[in-house]
Amino acid sequence: MEKKRTHTIEEINELKEWFEANKSLIPPTMQINSSAYTPNLPETIDMLFEQAYICYENPKMQGCIWLLKKIKENLVK
Repeated sequence: MEKKRTHTIEEINELKEWFEANKSLIPPTMQINSSAYTPNLPETIDMLFEQAYICYENPKMQGCIWLLKKIKENLVK
């Protein structure tokens, strides 16, 4: 049986540190992908981190982390 990929608390902390260090890059709104839009990106990031810290070990609850990584990717571009 294949082990499902989850994240470590260290990975979540690194992602959080990146967002803290790059606050100036965060716009008020963002089209994250073709089906996800947020009218308040800073608040969305905060809520996604709340969920990420609770669910990082659950393989079925990795969506919040995926969205955070996608937001970071969009900001880096």
